[in-house]
Amino acid sequence: MAATVVRHLRAAGSPTAVEPLPRPDLRAVREDERPPVDPAEFRRVLGHFASGVTIVTTLDADGPAGFACQSFASLSLDPPLVAFMVARTSTTWPRIAAAGTFCVNVLGAEQGALCRSFAVSGADKFAGVPWDPSPSTGSPRLTGAPAWIDCTITTVHTGGDHLIVVGRVEALGAEHEGEPLLFHRGRFGRFSA
Repeated sequence: MAATVVRHLRAAGSPTAVEPLPRPDLRAVREDERPPVDPAEFRRVLGHFASGVTIVTTLDADGPAGFACQSFASLSLDPPLVAFMVARTSTTWPRIAAAGTFCVNVLGAEQGALCRSFAVSGADKFAGVPWDPSPSTGSPRLTGAPAWIDCTITTVHTGGDHLIVVGRVEALGAEHEGEPLLFHRGRFGRFSA
């Protein structure tokens, strides 16, 4: 999948990396080896790290597409870059990759139900969800999201069972103030000062 994205970006004239990095030595755990960390324990321990919640969207010939994403971060101020991580098995990712653009919608404390609706696979996630096109890429900007970041894909890196997608910020805005939607230990929560 990553190679397909790189080919698409090159065909569209987008840079895929500043300078190629050497490939790391990868080693799979053999059948007779114990994994270095138990997956359930890994999830339990990392669940103690609270994260914000976003919905990453795009628009292609088939209409709007999007998925709930808590693996999002700002990456660089100059140039303005953000990153999100997506599972290689995502059915939405190929549409975002083909479009070459996305909009990150930062969710507010009251938008847990919206997040849950975008976390399911195979459903019409945009049914009854109001949105307007973001100013630079036209990707869906969800009504009521406190902030949005409109981006063009610049690079895609492999990261185990996920891909690391880097986007150049083309436009952004904060519509209104309010508490963020947080995810902590398997539940939504609120920030209180």
